[in-house]
Amino acid sequence: MPRDDATSGNRVRFDVDLANLPPLTEAQKTELEALAALPDEAIDYSDIPPLTDAFWANAVRGQYYRPTKTSTTLRIDSDVLAWLRGHGRGYQTRINAILRREMLAALKKQG
Repeated sequence: MPRDDATSGNRVRFDVDLANLPPLTEAQKTELEALAALPDEAIDYSDIPPLTDAFWANAVRGQYYRPTKTSTTLRIDSDVLAWLRGHGRGYQTRINAILRREMLAALKKQG
């Protein structure tokens, strides 16, 4: 449903509940079926630049991925927490970074 936002100028913002999407219309279903029936050779890729070896050489995995955060309770030794807090603001971010580093190392070992 559209939402009017005084600071948005001429833009219209829509909120979408992904868990409760409206059903497709018959026209939308027909269009999707026609697209699905097209052979790959019939698809026009002319407006998409080719992905060269140079592109892949500079590609970065997960550059725009931002994991969701989950609130949890964690029991941690007082001296460890004091050490983390002693480095200034962002101790929870540091805890997450340390745990992520260990997780990635363990995953790498697993193969």
